[in-house]
Amino acid sequence: MFTLASKYFTIFLLSMVKFIGGPIMGATFGFHWTITAFITVAGMMTSVVLFSAMGRKARAWITGRFRRKRRRLFTPKNRRTVNIWRKYGLTGVAFLTPVIFTPIGGTILAVSFGESKGKIFLYMLCSAVFWGIILSAALHRFGEALNLI
Repeated sequence: MFTLASKYFTIFLLSMVKFIGGPIMGATFGFHWTITAFITVAGMMTSVVLFSAMGRKARAWITGRFRRKRRRLFTPKNRRTVNIWRKYGLTGVAFLTPVIFTPIGGTILAVSFGESKGKIFLYMLCSAVFWGIILSAALHRFGEALNLI
């Protein structure tokens, strides 16, 4: 059986890797939405701090690790990423990070386009608080009705 600390840690770790996992697990464990939102935001911001501090080294390691032998420069995914950056900049990437990108992917994307660490942290924090409250409250409110928990 999970202790309370291990449940908190599970939510924290899930939020570091995939943001939506935190609110889902918090609702599953039966935590109040405010606690879930707080832990989820803390998990995402830990990823943001770690990967923005590592910066280009993290990007080089991840792309080197997962890169195929022949790398195509103009793929649909690359074009979509560049189009999102051109249209919306850091604001759009930060807003989409919790729901589409992962905290790691959104941070590395912002670092690779040359944004400052302070700006990345501020925008990602605003996005994490917004989405953390929305998703945690929605899953707390409607999770039982939809048989999600």
